[in-house]
Amino acid sequence: MDGTIRTNIKVGARVKVVQKKDQRTGILTDGIVLNLLTKSGTHPHGIKVRLESGIVGRVKEIL
Repeated sequence: MDGTIRTNIKVGARVKVVQKKDQRTGILTDGIVLNLLTKSGTHPHGIKVRLESGIVGRVKEIL
């Protein structure tokens, strides 16, 4: 599914995100969505979320 559309992402979903510090390298971190931080319906770089581990990043993959 597409990580740029907010309705595709649910709290509790397993996702892979890119953190701000990893944007150049493209390293992905996986985790479970705690809450959605992007308020708009879509975002071209991915919806920003906070994972249960506290990591904040933009969704690149929904598992």
